Amino acid sequence: MTGCAKRCKQGIIKFALSLHKLVSGTLSKDKADDDLEVTMVCHRPEGLDKLEAQTNFSKRELQVLYRGFKNECPSGIVNEETFKQIYSQFFPHGDASTYAHFLFNAFDSAHTGSIKFEDFVTALSILLRGTITEKLQWTFNLYDINRDGYINKEEMTDIVRAIYDMMGKFTYPVLKTDAPKQHVDAFFQKMDKNRDGVVTLDEFILSCQEDENIMRSLQLFENVI
Repeated sequence: MTGCAKRCKQGIIKFALSLHKLVSGTLSKDKADDDLEVTMVCHRPEGLDKLEAQTNFSKRELQVLYRGFKNECPSGIVNEETFKQIYSQFFPHGDASTYAHFLFNAFDSAHTGSIKFEDFVTALSILLRGTITEKLQWTFNLYDINRDGYINKEEMTDIVRAIYDMMGKFTYPVLKTDAPKQHVDAFFQKMDKNRDGVVTLDEFILSCQEDENIMRSLQLFENVI
């Protein structure tokens, strides 16, 4: 791994730690943060003001998150390979590369092939502090791999298989070979209201809002990120 990649990896780890502090309410201020604030105000005041207006994070929170992201990754971007390496650490018994690819594309909404700090913060703002509808829209976009406005069975099968690969062979109970198909069939039985073979955003949101388990999962999303 190159020096830049290592710095990027360290930066995202620090970014994740800062995010955990925000969620848990243990965010504290130290002299390094004071120094950062001076640097940030001189360097990108307009950028911070814009992000504060566009997200559900305060400028103070954005500064701390930016420190963990930018200071350790001077390029200010994370490519897909680095993203996969980081994400795979959370699933040591499986292969998270395919799911990380889908997740990377969801963060990279502009299709630039890289994720900037702004991309991270915008998505995390939705997932952690967005409305139910906003969270469901983001999840729908994750599943809508070809971004045509519909989720078809091929896309959902790819997503489900990627999740199974990520969880690994040590999943208990042991998954049967036909488990992905069963889950996809169940998904469409629940979501495809008009039985046309695809799931629209409206169908997805309505079906999720009718499911108490999904609603509870969304409310606890900050514990999963």
